Amino acid sequence: MAGSATRAGNRPIPPRGGRQRAGRGRAPPRRHSAAPAPGSAGRDAMELALLLLGALLPAAALYLCCVRRHTGSAAATLHRREPGRAAASSPPRDAWAPRLCGFWLRLFVHTANTAFGQILLLPLLLRLNNFSLMRSLDIHEDPTFIPEVAAEVTEDKSETKSTLDIIKQLIDTRPDSASHGFSFKGIKDYLDCYRSGKLTPSQVAKNIIAVLEDCDKSTPPLRAIVQWDQEQIMLMAEASTARYRNKCTLSYLDGIPVCLKEEFKVVPYYHRVGTVYLGTEPETEDATVAKKLREAGAVIIGVSNMHELGTGTTGCNPNRYHKIPRNPYKPNHFTGGSSSGSAAAVAAGLCPVAIGTDGGGSVRIPAAFCGVVGLKGTFGRISSHGSLPLSYSTVSVGPICTSVADAAIVYSILAEPDPLYPYGLKQPKATLSDMCAPDLKGLKLGVDWTFFKACDAEILSVCEKAVEYLQNLGASVVEVSLPEMEEVKIAHAICILSEMRDFLQPDFNKHFQEMNLETRASLALGSQFTALDYITANRQRTRSMRFLREIFTTVNCILTPAIASTAPRIHESDLLTGSSNISFTMRSMRFMQLGNFTGIPGLIVPIGYSTAGLPIGFQVMAKWWDEAVLLRIGLKLEQFRCQTKKPTIHYDILA
Repeated sequence: MAGSATRAGNRPIPPRGGRQRAGRGRAPPRRHSAAPAPGSAGRDAMELALLLLGALLPAAALYLCCVRRHTGSAAATLHRREPGRAAASSPPRDAWAPRLCGFWLRLFVHTANTAFGQILLLPLLLRLNNFSLMRSLDIHEDPTFIPEVAAEVTEDKSETKSTLDIIKQLIDTRPDSASHGFSFKGIKDYLDCYRSGKLTPSQVAKNIIAVLEDCDKSTPPLRAIVQWDQEQIMLMAEASTARYRNKCTLSYLDGIPVCLKEEFKVVPYYHRVGTVYLGTEPETEDATVAKKLREAGAVIIGVSNMHELGTGTTGCNPNRYHKIPRNPYKPNHFTGGSSSGSAAAVAAGLCPVAIGTDGGGSVRIPAAFCGVVGLKGTFGRISSHGSLPLSYSTVSVGPICTSVADAAIVYSILAEPDPLYPYGLKQPKATLSDMCAPDLKGLKLGVDWTFFKACDAEILSVCEKAVEYLQNLGASVVEVSLPEMEEVKIAHAICILSEMRDFLQPDFNKHFQEMNLETRASLALGSQFTALDYITANRQRTRSMRFLREIFTTVNCILTPAIASTAPRIHESDLLTGSSNISFTMRSMRFMQLGNFTGIPGLIVPIGYSTAGLPIGFQVMAKWWDEAVLLRIGLKLEQFRCQTKKPTIHYDILA
């Protein structure tokens, strides 16, 4: 029983419902597994992707940094330029970049000078604006690093009139400024006052001092002259007064008020060049042009405002020593730059003559925006000794004046070799031959109409009428092709920015925080160009100079509008932080760069006004050393404008 019970006790208890029937297996127990959580499959995929990415990124970085060739590519396409044969020309391309000011300018400048900016941001900006063009060209001409051209050997023809005779004729035949409504007071008007005894240079100097005190107290302040010294002005004026009294004047500039761009050394002023950190001591030595003006008896009324270090074309300089100079025609518009104060001083009547430098239109752009005359001489024609050598291969010196006749007078005094300046030592004698010819018969004027029309419609309309006017004076218009102008644009930008970046390297390191934001942005951009870019750009200079030589065998000069647009408006934020507008900078230099890049001379003459009342200018360019033909054409061209409008800000020093 006990065993039976034990067996019975060990027998498994069948499940409810009785014993399993024969031939039927036992049902497996039901498993209750947990349902998958929502999104778990997506998370798994994400984790897998991150793992793969984490493995691939180091591998890709290793390949790009240590395996893949970085110095070139067999697949890269280089466009070969046949020596002496121009590539197909195309209309100018507008640059693209947003106008930056305030916070966004600060952010851009900071980023542009970081590793991210130098490796990614600025290279992208350069590619978007075709600044990498030189890297795709295969140019075989030897590079020309300095656009100095030997004077042509011509038959020695004695001039029918000397330069002094021509200047006398210019002064004698210029109409009285009060005879036809408003006109700017020029050298002739000052000389008439001095010679007649109506006014003396000392009295004029006192008027100027009073105006200088007034114009920077006005709202807004003019900010044309940024340094002046009452004692110095009166000393020069009193010496000139004595010479007029004793009838022993030194030149046609004796007693004439002039100012010089702050880029020049002028005793006893600070040579700040538009900055807050340069020129910590008063100058003790004059630049060559300042010395020559003193020797001619001119009264230097001070040094004029400029775009900091010449790095822009608006004249926007918000630092504490300078502030933004105002356009006398529209005080809420820029003057143009970088010789901004020089043009503003002339247009506002402070002086009839100012001296500037021109590396990318820096004399001609402000002259055009302010409605006055600007002359950029042939490279090396006027000495740059004593100015800061910011860009040694593109900069020329030139006057900004009230008239073409005044520009001719100043040019004749300043243009000669200078032993202290290495360029232009073998230049031909500066003449004004045929400047007073009654018409333009025999002259051939070259126009590349595709290039000519790359400007605002309002400007184009006035400039086309100016060409017709010159034609009616006996000149013939010849259609020419200015080849490879896109290459010229890029090559000039590379040259001027590379040379400025090189010269300013110590300043960029030591005085970075003291520079204007726009200057820091421009120099950061200049850091992008390589030795290869610079050499290729100078190879392009050789080509462009050769093309111009060929063009000037068929025409006497080349005509273009001065600038593609009128002076831009000053924004409130510009007064505090300045602004950066690469698109406008390149557009404003469009018709300027050829002259700076190749060294040919150019003359700006005001010919009209926009519907908003802003000046419109016209440019004439000629072959190397032939400033005389520019002045001859310019003298006739300034008669095209039937009326000279009085600027909003204007002082009559002779009243």
